[in-house]
Amino acid sequence: MPMNSSTNFNMTRPATPTDAPIVAQLIILAMGQILAGKFANSNDPEVIHALFTRFAGLKGNQYSYENIILWEEDSAVCGMIIAYDGAELDTLRDPFLNYTRAELGFTGTLEDETQSGEYYIDCLAVLPQYQGKGIAKGLIKALFDTAAKLGHHTVGLLVSKGNDKAQKLYTGLGFQVVGEKGLLGGRHYHLQKQL
Repeated sequence: MPMNSSTNFNMTRPATPTDAPIVAQLIILAMGQILAGKFANSNDPEVIHALFTRFAGLKGNQYSYENIILWEEDSAVCGMIIAYDGAELDTLRDPFLNYTRAELGFTGTLEDETQSGEYYIDCLAVLPQYQGKGIAKGLIKALFDTAAKLGHHTVGLLVSKGNDKAQKLYTGLGFQVVGEKGLLGGRHYHLQKQL
């Protein structure tokens, strides 16, 4: 079938350190400016962006490029998903928390958002101009493939109570509510899907 000029070239790929600035933008979009600002202990968008850019470009932390799949359209990054083995939560979280506490004055206490036996989706975001095209679903399906290749049988995530749109997306892909968890003062549904 011939392709025309309006055909988009879409693909997923692993993130690299050079993707850190756009990844940071997507992490902040996923978290929301207020929550991201809590970690940075600042309302300054530049300080917040610098924090997540730093960690997206480093190895061995929960926001590392190592844990990220990107979605591109016509060579432009338009979405990302971050996921990792829940058994590694403390190991991956510690470098970020140690830095934010020592350098930025973060004083919050984080509950465990995942656990052993779960491949955990930490963040999922699509830039506003690309939303509504099925990119989030595509990223989640790519993540299922990655999790399965790594030998995981359960994928989990948290959805804020009241975020019905996100919950509908996940339940439409086979996730089921298995409980509730608190995180930084918010209440969330804990969802899982068996692979």
